[in-house]
Amino acid sequence: MIDITLENFDSEVVAASSQIPVLLDFWAPWCGPCKALGPILEKIETDPAYAGRFVLAKVNSDEQQEISQGFGIRSIPTCVLMVDGKPVNGFQGALPEGQVKAFLDKYLPAAAPAETAADFADEEGMPEPLDTATEMRRLHEALTINPGNDDARYEYVKLLMENHMLDDAEAALAPALAEIPRQIRFDALHWFLNAIQFVATDSRGEWAIDQFDAKIADNKRDFETRFAKARVLMVMGHWVMAMDELLEIIMRDKAWNDAQPRKTYVAILELLTPPQPKPDPSTVGKSAGGIELTGKSATEQDPQIQLISSYRRKLSMALN
Repeated sequence: MIDITLENFDSEVVAASSQIPVLLDFWAPWCGPCKALGPILEKIETDPAYAGRFVLAKVNSDEQQEISQGFGIRSIPTCVLMVDGKPVNGFQGALPEGQVKAFLDKYLPAAAPAETAADFADEEGMPEPLDTATEMRRLHEALTINPGNDDARYEYVKLLMENHMLDDAEAALAPALAEIPRQIRFDALHWFLNAIQFVATDSRGEWAIDQFDAKIADNKRDFETRFAKARVLMVMGHWVMAMDELLEIIMRDKAWNDAQPRKTYVAILELLTPPQPKPDPSTVGKSAGGIELTGKSATEQDPQIQLISSYRRKLSMALN
């Protein structure tokens, strides 16, 4: 990662991008979405699958206004990919990791074959991990053979969403949403996809969090802004903050907008709930020594489960 100024712009961006793509990240210290996107970009830059394929260059828009103005930056975060000294494309807003990778994959040179990793897997007798494209084909084939394979459909839709293939995800999700009764896990994916589509297409999805807060401070019942903020937070992965914002709407008007805030809140709870391990019938309700278990289970003591239980109670109280 490199901090870009007027002094090093020509060498670290223009000249350097003739050798390796340079991703310019326009940010500012006060920008909430920037704080969410920054760690994602840094993580991807050091990801073995992307290491050496591009350079991350940070531009503080407050301090480097001439550079920002030169690129016509109107909102942050904004990322611009430079190749051979010229911008080839970019994106705005705090996209999830999967969407950032999908953007980069369109323009970065192919990764070198992972011979070392494959050799290591062979030597250790471990299966080589499936890449994204292979996993997508596997899940698609599983659904072609058996359209009723709900587990394959769920994983397939999630993978499509992670890779910003939103139209494909919507199409793959549709059969599950048409079922009666509808499975809550598919309903959760529907509302998460709804939030991602909002952030990708609605201008409010580009707002910084403090801009949402300023409008809400002027009008506590500005539910449109609260709901927009909640969906942006959801896509950024700030699940608890998103639920807190949704709860503010629910407490004031349970039925607003066809109860979409409540449905989105329930979706977050479902997405946060860890999958239940399949119990061993021979050990259910017993310790390793065969003695019946008493008191709180390990699951109930899990902080994630405690968080979910707490927010389920908050929703119940708001609805009563």
